[in-house]
Amino acid sequence: MRRIAGIAVLVVGIILLGWGLSASDSIGSGFSRLFTGAPTDKTVFLLVGGIVLSAVGAGAALYPAGKTG
Repeated sequence: MRRIAGIAVLVVGIILLGWGLSASDSIGSGFSRLFTGAPTDKTVFLLVGGIVLSAVGAGAALYPAGKTG
């Protein structure tokens, strides 16, 4: 069960990364980089969230809970 949940979280993380990359190429993010030197908050949250969820999902999918001791 943990492996299936890990795969689901991994897929959501990859989707968020895709949206974040798309948002980083948007006009709003371009203007934000032009004036502030940084992308919009939405872009940063999508990218960071995607990276974190992808890492957690991959870890849960590749290393399912086993017997300890």
